[in-house]
Amino acid sequence: MSKIIHYRNKCIGCGVCYELQPECWRMSKRDGKATLLKAVGKKDVFILNISSGQIAKSQEVAKACPVRIIKIQ
Repeated sequence: MSKIIHYRNKCIGCGVCYELQPECWRMSKRDGKATLLKAVGKKDVFILNISSGQIAKSQEVAKACPVRIIKIQ
C-alpha cells in the first residue's frame, strides 16, 4: 500500500495540494497550512495510506508542491 507523507512544519500554505486533491487536503484556518485529512501524525510528519487509484493524483500533488514537503512512498 502506498502512503502520502506530509512534513507539515515546512508548509508555506500555498494551497496547491488542496486545489488538486481536495478529498485529501484542507487548509487550516488557524495557521494557514495544509492539513492531510485522516492522517496519523508524529510531531509534524503526517502519514496517510492511499489506494492504488489515488497514487497518480497524489504524485501530481507532490510534484506541484513548491517546497517539496509531500512525498509518495
